[in-house]
Amino acid sequence: MPLAEQLLGADTVAALADRLTAALGGGRSAGATRRAAVALDGLGFSARVAAVRDAVLEDLPDRYRETERVLRAALEDPEFTGWMTFPVNEAVAVRGTAAPDAFEPALELLAALTPRLTAESAVRPFLRSDLRRALRLMTPWTGHADEHVRRLVSEGTRPRLPWAPRLTELVTDPSPALPLLDALHRDPSDYVRRSVANHLNDISRDHPAVAVATAARWLRQDGTTERLVRRGLRTLVKAGDPRALTLLGHSPDAPVDVTGPALHSTEIRIGDQLVFDCAVTNTGDRPTSVVVDYVVHHMKANGTRTPKVFKLTTRALAPGERWTATRRHSFRPITTRRYHEGVHLVRLQVNGVPRGEEVPFLLKPGP
Repeated sequence: MPLAEQLLGADTVAALADRLTAALGGGRSAGATRRAAVALDGLGFSARVAAVRDAVLEDLPDRYRETERVLRAALEDPEFTGWMTFPVNEAVAVRGTAAPDAFEPALELLAALTPRLTAESAVRPFLRSDLRRALRLMTPWTGHADEHVRRLVSEGTRPRLPWAPRLTELVTDPSPALPLLDALHRDPSDYVRRSVANHLNDISRDHPAVAVATAARWLRQDGTTERLVRRGLRTLVKAGDPRALTLLGHSPDAPVDVTGPALHSTEIRIGDQLVFDCAVTNTGDRPTSVVVDYVVHHMKANGTRTPKVFKLTTRALAPGERWTATRRHSFRPITTRRYHEGVHLVRLQVNGVPRGEEVPFLLKPGP
């Protein structure tokens, strides 16, 4: 992932100040935004967004209608685009939810801004403030000519959108947003359909039966791609949910023989790769569809282990056919996972069912 200064660095914020100054007109200057551009050192991305958002709010007029006039003028400049608009979207959310008469026009302004850089986070305060009202306003966007606006509908309403506050009402009951997904799951844009799949996957974490029933309903309709449904049910497939597996044609009782994982080394260091070989053979007399994953049981700081499922392949095996693979699993430290030394475990699973041996390996401190 790019660094915070690469996404929202001093040069980007200074360019934003130039764009706002031009849009303000009348000899006014975006001085607060320009000062923020040189005060970002040491701040992470979220803190940078908040600092620039607050500076933009200081530079913009207090009344929402005047704020919208300035930002509509800025949108006439094609150079007002990219990450500089992200904190602007957040500023619109602050102004738009503060005044009752600004709710609707502010959402429409975000629809105009989202093609410059997604406003998926900025629409969430509106949804959290008044879910039904916001959904009613966003529903016509499912037919918008711009794919970015259509995607804003499915992505902005995701119950568990990463790096954004959860929409607790939709976590509890996803049904209010389902008509939006129904309108978008056959969208001509893969960009939109992937968002719909990710939204369905969010639903599956809290309401698996709803997710499977929705996917089944979509598969009965012409024009729905199985790829979308597979992506939308991926968490349930990894978890071995029999309803999801059956819908996608993967029997938990598939007649297969599993070999491995055979580790190339039983000791590795943090920063290295775990390398293993594995094989799956169809022992039945008919073709069988298999989803082959592997599960790493990571050592935690308290000495317990927690499993994490990783994908290997999805394929159909003819009778007697043998599929083999060599997998390299990285233990290079990343921002979203911290590794702890100690004995870890790795095991294969086919169609959600653990198969083969549970093999231990020692993860040692890195250099």
